[in-house]
Amino acid sequence: MNEIRNEISVKAKNGIGFLLAAIVIWSIITIIFLLPIDIQKKNIYMLISTGIMFPLSVGISTMIKADWQLKNNPLGNLGLIFNFAQLIYFPILFFGMITNPEDAIIFFAIITGAHFFPYGWFYNTKVYYIMAPVISVVIMVLGLYLDAEHLWGISLSVVILFFLLIFLLIRDYKKK
Repeated sequence: MNEIRNEISVKAKNGIGFLLAAIVIWSIITIIFLLPIDIQKKNIYMLISTGIMFPLSVGISTMIKADWQLKNNPLGNLGLIFNFAQLIYFPILFFGMITNPEDAIIFFAIITGAHFFPYGWFYNTKVYYIMAPVISVVIMVLGLYLDAEHLWGISLSVVILFFLLIFLLIRDYKKK
C-alpha cells in the first residue's frame, strides 16, 4: 500500500498544483478584505472567488507536470473525494455568514486548513498531518485577536501558511 501512496505522492507532486491555486484564491480573498465594502459583500465575493479553484488548479498542475488524475492508480479518485468532502463543512461557513458575518472568513480558513488532514494518508506524508491542525489553530488564534477591520490578516496568514506547506511538501516528494 505504501508503494501505491508513494507513487501518488510523486506523480501528483503531493497536490502542490492545487495548493498553488489556493494561494492565488486566498490572495484574491486578501484583496477583497482590504476593500472598503461591507462585510456581506466581502463574504459573497470570497465565495465567488473560489469558483476558479478547480480550473486554476488543473491548469497549474499541468504547468508543473503534476498528474492529479492518477487514472492507473487504484486510489486515484480518493484525492478528489477528499477534496469534495470539504463541501460538507460549508453549512458551518454559511452559519457563520448568517449569524456573525465577520467570522465567516475565519470559519472558511479553518475548514480549508482542516480538510488537508486526510491527505497525509493519501500522499503518505506527515506534512499534511502536521500542517492541517497548525493552520486551523493559527487561524483560530488570529481570529480571537483580529478586529473586523483587520480580517485580511486571516487570508494573508493562510497564504503564508500555504507557502510553508508547499515548501515542506516539495521536500517530501523529492525524497521519494
